[in-house]
Amino acid sequence: MSKGAGPWLIGLGALLVLIGLIAWTGALSWFGKLPGDIRIDKPTTKVFIPITSMIIVSLVASLLLALFRRR
Repeated sequence: MSKGAGPWLIGLGALLVLIGLIAWTGALSWFGKLPGDIRIDKPTTKVFIPITSMIIVSLVASLLLALFRRR
């Protein structure tokens, strides 16, 4: 890793801690319960396919990466 990677790794770690704290408080309780997220609950099988939630994650990640590429 180059010298410039250290601050990026620290920033990424701080961001992950912040997201973890937000999730811990319950502010993200809506995530995974959106329309389009498929949930199948049967006595012997449970299946969860978060289609809409993952589309949102993909859009946010693409937006952030596009913003960082411009810098």
